Amino acid sequence: DPDFRSNNFIYFFYTAEINGKTKQHISRFVISKNNVLDPASEKIIIEIPIELEVSAHTGGSLAWDRNKNLFISTGDNTVPFESDGFAPIDNRPNRLTFNAERSAGNTNDLRGKILRIHPEADGSYTVPEGNLFAKGTPNTKPEIYVMGCRNPYRMSVDTATSIVYWGEVGPDSGTDGVQGPRGYDEFNQAKKPGNYGWPYFVADNKPYKAYDFATRATGVFFDVNGAQNNSVYNTGAKILPPAQKPMVWYPYAPTAEFPLMGQGGRCAMGGPVYHYNPALKSNTKIPAYYDKALFMYDWMRNWVFAVRLDEKQNYRYMEPFMETNGDFRRPIDIEVGPEGSFYMLEYGSVYGIDNVDARLVRIDYNGGNRAPVAKIDTRDTIGVAPYKVNFSQKSFDYDDEDKLTYEWHFEGVKSAEQNPVYTFKSNGIYEVTLKVTDAAGTSVTDTISIKVGNTLPQVTINTTNNSSFFFPGQTGFNYDVEVKDKEDGTIDPKKVKVASDFIARVERNTNLAGHQAVSPTYNYGKALVAKSDCKACHQINAISVGPAFVDVAKRYAGDKNAVTRLANKIITGGGGVWGEHAMSAHPQLSMDDASEIVNYILAISAKKANVLLPQKGTIALKDHVAANTRARYIISASYTDKGGAITPLTTNTSLVLRPAKVQAEDGDAFLDVDVLENLIGTINNRSYFMLKSIDLNGITKLTYRYASLDKAGTITVHTDSHNGPVVSTLNFEPTGSWENFKEITATINNPGVKHDLYFVFTKKVKPNTALLDVDWVEFGK
Repeated sequence: DPDFRSNNFIYFFYTAEINGKTKQHISRFVISKNNVLDPASEKIIIEIPIELEVSAHTGGSLAWDRNKNLFISTGDNTVPFESDGFAPIDNRPNRLTFNAERSAGNTNDLRGKILRIHPEADGSYTVPEGNLFAKGTPNTKPEIYVMGCRNPYRMSVDTATSIVYWGEVGPDSGTDGVQGPRGYDEFNQAKKPGNYGWPYFVADNKPYKAYDFATRATGVFFDVNGAQNNSVYNTGAKILPPAQKPMVWYPYAPTAEFPLMGQGGRCAMGGPVYHYNPALKSNTKIPAYYDKALFMYDWMRNWVFAVRLDEKQNYRYMEPFMETNGDFRRPIDIEVGPEGSFYMLEYGSVYGIDNVDARLVRIDYNGGNRAPVAKIDTRDTIGVAPYKVNFSQKSFDYDDEDKLTYEWHFEGVKSAEQNPVYTFKSNGIYEVTLKVTDAAGTSVTDTISIKVGNTLPQVTINTTNNSSFFFPGQTGFNYDVEVKDKEDGTIDPKKVKVASDFIARVERNTNLAGHQAVSPTYNYGKALVAKSDCKACHQINAISVGPAFVDVAKRYAGDKNAVTRLANKIITGGGGVWGEHAMSAHPQLSMDDASEIVNYILAISAKKANVLLPQKGTIALKDHVAANTRARYIISASYTDKGGAITPLTTNTSLVLRPAKVQAEDGDAFLDVDVLENLIGTINNRSYFMLKSIDLNGITKLTYRYASLDKAGTITVHTDSHNGPVVSTLNFEPTGSWENFKEITATINNPGVKHDLYFVFTKKVKPNTALLDVDWVEFGK
């Protein structure tokens, strides 16, 4: 209550069952002086009807305006899952809960609305003047301030202007259809009472068509100046008020109107408006820079934007809030605290479960000194006594002018040097700390473990084959894992673990080359899932609002048509297989990418067999026959030693084999080229692309596929830098057209061991003059 300090009133919006009947209550309770809620003090202010079999759109918000009027946002209480992501206006018999005309489009119903009432001291309420429908208007509810809402889940009222803001969670269709437009989420602003269109309009008043769910026949578009509600379930007026446009609207795909919104799943949340108070004594209040800014946020996309309004509260532009420092975990509510800090309630990663990362956070403004960042950067952390360590650090301060002091701690010994040297004389595991202090006296620490008494094993995968590529016609790869350990001496072969895996497609520009530890499950489909909104509704091994991936894999095991069917479902959305909840559409995904997601999911099993290989042998190369150019074989080996004088240590190493024909756009680094979907273009004089850690064992030639309109030039291949030793030179001639590609071949020398290869293009031409486009380069024997 606005007068809580004197009356101790608190208001709840909740679902209650009384005498077998369920309704939603806006109730007032009293909090006692010792902060205890008294259940017997409940006063039911207003009741909102609910059809209990419906699980969607029954939440809402409470907010006050400057006149102590209470605003209540309510959802349309309508099943959205059987309307194909369009308007739920199903008028067939026994389809009451599938028709939002009975609620959001009904002037005589409190659902799908924003209500405005004035609670009274005795627990009753009055209706302020100036709501959407005057008191006594037939077939209307005078409490209605805004109608035509689908799911105004989070609403806020600007206490300075009494303007209402809310996020409108929109329908699911990813594409326009015969029934009308695709789905959009909205951020709405109501300066005065109005009808905001649902279920007849969406986005900037894009109209739906009348639709017969029995015959699937479409009628005319609804009239934005006064849609007709002719539903058999309507108890209100037939002609509705004109529809109002939202302030911001956005679909699943990127939008030209509001490009900052991004793409993917949508779940709009609205408010608050921040008002800077210069008289407020607070060290943490949000600064004057954000004065009068509207804050809006999206649960699915994990962003928060500050919206700038003009002097008439009209939309001007938006900007990201905490773009680099925000660690938002599905924000679900934001409020301004009495000290001017923001309080954010975060739902956590996955919908429909008890998330371990759900939390309430406070966002403070630190307008003064910023703390330094302590960062130990020492590479030598494992050795045997006496172990001399050259300590290094990369600490810094965001306030560039701050002078930092350093305090290292080793076994009780202190050092004020930036990069000290210390010798550990006895075996053991030591925690070394670095304390960094700025000029204002603010300190932070970093810690590192130094292990003395053991050294890492040496694990090498030897082969007589080329260790970077697999070639057309190659059926096997021979290997011999060599392990050495100073402390163990004799190697226990049972502790040598060797395995191989095949990845049909890795994410572009993901470097998996060289002797290193790599994840054998790091594939393109998995990367797409990690970047998308999939994990909001799905888990690997557990059910949330959607099925677990392992259960999807089990259901479609052996189904040859599953990839195409499920990929199409990811793009277009849909439901009905795993329950009533529909999957959001993802029209921004190509069929190729959606198929990779399905391939990844279908390859998941609850317990993946860990097949180990002998320490020496031959691996069959048979999976790449039908694979694309981003396929990889990974051969990995590890060894865990006996522990020496302290603790066992493990070394992992891997070899990654890629196709001998390398797409130029899959290079590991580029200079002054345009990296396109299927080639690199606009190559100028001294441009290059680089391939990392390449073995040239057995390689004698390079074949290029290129096009050049009218320029001749030279391609030189250098090792380890763009001006390193040259191992191959080739002169190319114009092909006469950018569409006319030709193949040319050059010889190449093997300098031994692995090197980074730089493909440098030269010809003395004017700056920014395109020499050629390169499609691919193939390493041949």
